[in-house]
Order: sequence, then C-alpha cells, then structure tokens
Amino acid sequence: MKMANSTMKTSFVAVILAGVLAGIAMAQCGNTCSPDQCCSRFGFCGTGSDYCGVNCRGGPCVNNGISIADIVTPEFFNGILNQAASTCVGRNFYSRGVFLDALGSFTQFARTGSVEESRREIAAFFAHASHETGRFCHIEEDGGASKDYCDERRTEYPCNPSKGYYGRGPLQLTWNYNYGQAGSDIGFNGLDAPETVANDPLISFKAAIWFWMNNVASVMNQGFGATIRAINGDLECDGKDTPKVESRVNLFTEYCSQLGVAPGDNLRC
Repeated sequence: MKMANSTMKTSFVAVILAGVLAGIAMAQCGNTCSPDQCCSRFGFCGTGSDYCGVNCRGGPCVNNGISIADIVTPEFFNGILNQAASTCVGRNFYSRGVFLDALGSFTQFARTGSVEESRREIAAFFAHASHETGRFCHIEEDGGASKDYCDERRTEYPCNPSKGYYGRGPLQLTWNYNYGQAGSDIGFNGLDAPETVANDPLISFKAAIWFWMNNVASVMNQGFGATIRAINGDLECDGKDTPKVESRVNLFTEYCSQLGVAPGDNLRC
C-alpha cells in the first residue's frame, strides 16, 4: 500500500481521511453509546448496518457467525505459503495459526453479509497479501529502506528520523501516519519501532487486518477493483500499472475458485 506522497489525489485523501476518522472513533463514542447502540469506525453511535455491520468497532456488532478457520483451512493457507521458495524469510514468519489469532481483535473481518460475501472477502485479502509479499515470501518491501515514506504534513504522527516507514507485513504497511495509527489501535510503538511489523508475526497480521478494516472492507461491495484502488490506486489504477492490477486480479480469481465462490463484477480499477 504505497500511496503516492507527492500529490493529493482522491484515493490518497480517502486513505488519510479514513485513518483520521478511525483514530478519533473511540474518542467520539467513548462510553456514550447506549447498550443497544454500536460505535462505528467514524465515531458515532447508532443502530442498523451502517453502525453495526462492517464499520462496527464497539457495542453489539452484528456478524454472520461463520468460522473463518473452516474457510482458511491449512490446505488453503499452506497452499499459498508453500509456493514461496524455501529460502524466503516469510516461510518461517507467516502462519495460519497466527493469522487466526490476529482475527481475535477484528470480529467483523469477513463476517458481514452472506457466506458467499465472506468467502469473497477472504479471497480478496489473501490475493492482495500474496501479491504484496510474493505469496508470503517477503516480510519487507524490496528496496524500501531507501525510500522516503514520511509525510511531514501529518504532524500528529511525527516521523522518527532514524526510522523508515516502508512496507512491512502481509499488506506492506507504509507511511508514518499508518504506522502511527495502527500502533495506537493495536498496541505497538508504530512511530519509534515500525520494525515491529517485520519482527512480530502477530503484530504483522494485525497491522494488515487493521488496514483492511479501516480502508478496504467497506468497498468490497463495489467489486475487487475497488479494493485495488483503496490499497494502491494512485500507482496502479487507471492504466498506471496494468501488469500489477492483473496480478492481483489473477490471484483473486484463483482464490475465489479454491473457496468455491464467484469473483463477481468490477474486477479491475
């Protein structure tokens, strides 16, 4: 998720806005919601699917009760991992057990809507993770340490000059504002110890799912193409990098086939 730093294009603004809103959610809701109300990621109390569905972050969140462990079977997960070369650092870092443990902090992940929609969202998450990591081969972005992912305009997340905020983890968490907010929400020092995402497998998966829930999950109903735009639209969509878009789409359709669900429409961005 390496959104461009030199422009303020629509998708970049959307990611920033989503992060800011997610960050103030609990501050706005606090303990003010009544027992029958949900606190949405935008920081407001209410009922209904807008508050208690995919955007729910507190209160009586509604989910479809599926068992993700029954969908992300050892055969499915290891079928991805085992395609990475034996020399890949990710082979001894990523695991199905840690992925499932990380889900304990995200009760809405792939659990809203129909069972088919849940399977499609799982396929989408793993398609992006496979693309970003080379099917779980890489933990860190190739050449990332030489790149500047510090947005000094985001003064609420000041960059540590001795640290790099390049891509790490299953969805290659990038930029100081993402590290800062993810750290605050899931419990690690994102600004002063961003390397935690590459050193701690549980934090690594939590960071990826955190980004997904705050920036991607809500657009799943618009098709897989919308998820590409949410993750890396400035650099890949609208003809900017068609081969990478096709890589993501091919992985998504492959995993949908494995999980027995149709990929749906609007696959490209």
